[in-house]
Amino acid sequence: MTKVHYRTVKVGDIEIFYREAGPAGAPSILLLHGFPTSSHMFRDLIPLLADRFHLLAPDYPGFGYSATPTVDEYEYTFDHTADMIEGFVNALGLEDYALYAQDFGGPVGFRLATRQPARVRALIIQNANAYTEGMTREVHDWLLNLSVDRGPAGKAGAAAIFELAYTRKQYLEGVGDPSLISPDAWEHAQWGMDRPGNKDIQYAMHANYASNFDCYEVWHEYFRRYQPPTLVLWGQGDFVFGVPGAHAYSRDLKSIETHIIEGAAHFALETHAAEIAGHIRRFLETHPPI
Repeated sequence: MTKVHYRTVKVGDIEIFYREAGPAGAPSILLLHGFPTSSHMFRDLIPLLADRFHLLAPDYPGFGYSATPTVDEYEYTFDHTADMIEGFVNALGLEDYALYAQDFGGPVGFRLATRQPARVRALIIQNANAYTEGMTREVHDWLLNLSVDRGPAGKAGAAAIFELAYTRKQYLEGVGDPSLISPDAWEHAQWGMDRPGNKDIQYAMHANYASNFDCYEVWHEYFRRYQPPTLVLWGQGDFVFGVPGAHAYSRDLKSIETHIIEGAAHFALETHAAEIAGHIRRFLETHPPI
């Protein structure tokens, strides 16, 4: 039976919670979660790979079981979140790893990769955008406007995406068989956001999301220069990041394999963890480190 350990580590003054499994000397995979979830999204994947790989899945500050300082006490931006995950990697002495990035894990992970390219032996990208393709113009413009209008109007316009109806939608919309998804998934995510002060945290992160658009060319240059072996896994029914976002990576990456997963959506691990684990296992075992 696979043993999953639930640990914490201090990064500066912030306590970071993480899940860990697999042999310490095995090739490592750093699992970076999306919004509005946490390392909880990897609960099914981790046991499927822990016989061969060393897996580490941290919660960002403000998410899951990590510390949740208020927005007055802590800077909730993608740059600062990447700082914290970089500190996490350093604290655990992780010398090299494959990077799994989903949703928010994309802009956090790509920042980390551009800072520490020698440590990232491969990319596993699951429904995480780094190109304008795949994101509707409506969502793109809304995020740009949100970054400017951070007053009452902007906050009111964003409020619905932090409530249960939208959280449930992110898990179910576009899924071939919604009965495969446990309500525990969206209820756990909503529990995190319903804690006092947490919606202010989520709002701050979304208001900062447009900063990622300014990083796209930096990330593309990283792809072109370092050419990390890349596995793209994309839930076909994702209404947040559409399939064109998956294919866009092929413009800049040469050693790339793309799988569009029919019946899966934004949180593809909820329905297709075994299939995704199979792709990861084969890909990492057949692609040498850069």
